Amino acid sequence: MKLPFLAKKKREEVPNRVFETDETSVLDIVAPSSIRVAPDHLDMNGRLAKSFFVFSYPRYLTAAWLAPVVNLDVPIDLSIFIHPVETGTILRQLRRRVTEIQAELSEKQEKGLIRDPELQTGFQDLEDLRDRLQTAQEKMFRFGLYITIYGETQEELRQIETSLRSIFESRLIYVKPALYQQKEGFNSALPYGRDLLQIHTPLNTEPLSSTFPFVSFDLSSNEGILYGINRHNNSLILFDRFSLENANETIFATSGSGKSYMTKTAIMRYLMTGVDVVVLDPENEYRPLTEAAGGEFFSISLGSDNHINPFDLPEPRRDEKPSDVLRTNIINLVGLMRIMFGGLTPEEDAIMDRAIAETYAARDITPTSDPTTWKNNIPLMQDLEEVLLSMEGTESLVNRIRKFTKGTYANFFNQHSNIDLTKNFVVFGIRDMEEGLRPIAMYIIMRYIWNIVRSSLKKRILVIDEAWWIMQSEEGASFLFGLVKRARKYWLGVTTITQDVGDFMKSDYGRPIITNSAIQILLKQSPATIDVVQKAFNLTSQEKTLLLETEVGEGIFFAGQKHVALKVVASPTEHRIVSSSPKDVVQRREEEDLE
Repeated sequence: MKLPFLAKKKREEVPNRVFETDETSVLDIVAPSSIRVAPDHLDMNGRLAKSFFVFSYPRYLTAAWLAPVVNLDVPIDLSIFIHPVETGTILRQLRRRVTEIQAELSEKQEKGLIRDPELQTGFQDLEDLRDRLQTAQEKMFRFGLYITIYGETQEELRQIETSLRSIFESRLIYVKPALYQQKEGFNSALPYGRDLLQIHTPLNTEPLSSTFPFVSFDLSSNEGILYGINRHNNSLILFDRFSLENANETIFATSGSGKSYMTKTAIMRYLMTGVDVVVLDPENEYRPLTEAAGGEFFSISLGSDNHINPFDLPEPRRDEKPSDVLRTNIINLVGLMRIMFGGLTPEEDAIMDRAIAETYAARDITPTSDPTTWKNNIPLMQDLEEVLLSMEGTESLVNRIRKFTKGTYANFFNQHSNIDLTKNFVVFGIRDMEEGLRPIAMYIIMRYIWNIVRSSLKKRILVIDEAWWIMQSEEGASFLFGLVKRARKYWLGVTTITQDVGDFMKSDYGRPIITNSAIQILLKQSPATIDVVQKAFNLTSQEKTLLLETEVGEGIFFAGQKHVALKVVASPTEHRIVSSSPKDVVQRREEEDLE
């Protein structure tokens, strides 16, 4: 009776166990639904992975040879395995190998064969290594380097593999895919610490030290100024912008990210090294710094007592032809008229070119006249109006120019220059200039500064804050690009600062200005423009994230081919002078009132 009962009970329990399942874990959620192991890759539910190992190294390895692979802007897993080897075991193997090579060399010498340089070099290397091992200057290791790359398609994998091979083979280092061992290669590259491939190369301490992949450039020199601290290794970023192929600099940052703070700090430090600085200040932020440094601040507006005559001419240098100087100035003036008049037709453009030349000629300023007399005969805007009145087909031009000669704009545009740039620090503040006239005012100021720069060679820096204002017009952007491109010949470094990267890059001259600037500084960026910045500066995804999450006064400093993570630092005295935060401004004013 018992046997049938037990059999029945067992039949009832079996179906229940069929429907029992384990609880879902995190591994079940994270793991791909399927993994297919192919001879040369893994297919993880449509995501492909391919593993490689390094099997051959050159005789010499340079420092940081692995850094370009680490910095590839593609997903990559890289594992380094270092297995120490007993020194006694290696010495016995080396002794045997040295004996073999020495015997082979002796045999070749007895037979009268020519010397084999490869054998001789190997013998010397082995003897040198033996000496270092014997004196504990070196140790031996078995070194394994495994790399796994990822892609959505086979073509993408091939492209990444091509880039990887080109980096390695340019250094005489060769890699192979782990054929029929993709599973072992994939697991070896993961952070398990398990060396499943076991493909090693013997290396001693010296070449092994060069495999350290995480390095940062050091921008410290004996000359220049302190830009800040290298966030990677806390070293000082000491650099001289005039030591590069050009001294130009571009700064891109959002409002409140510390770009003005950094620029003002750099200005103070360059002034202490004897460099002259001129600033175009759209918000009058640099006024406290001007007063503290003993500079000159010129407020530019329609009601200001400070005037700049657009017709001013530079004094030709000894290596310049007066005719070329005059011709260039006429071309620039035509560009100014396009901005002032809201554009010119081709006919009006030709008339304006001839009218400006005749305006100068009426004051005895011609390509053949004595340039030393030019300064006393400079015409005004009203002289151009008179010339236009005497010409046919100029009614529209005359009506438009009267606003600048007799209208509300005459006080600024129809006056002789009364500005002196003899001081080593000069700031032009245009905050009080009407917004629609700011691009015109910036163009006139830049032309005036450019004329001064061309007249005498001296180490100078020109800072153009909110450069996107001048970039709004084709003529202004073209003039700024020409200034940036030619600045090196006149010992000038141009700093362009902007927070509106989109508007800056929309201009055809935006990217050329960047490429003609040896120093580029990126501070905190907004999510709306970060993709434009990433494309313009070829940033990695890590650098892109850094610029989105960085603190005030932090960013990336590019100098030629080097770039480091930057943190701007200032002394308490510098901070008190350059800070433009409302709290610091109020405190500074209260201290000044007490004094």
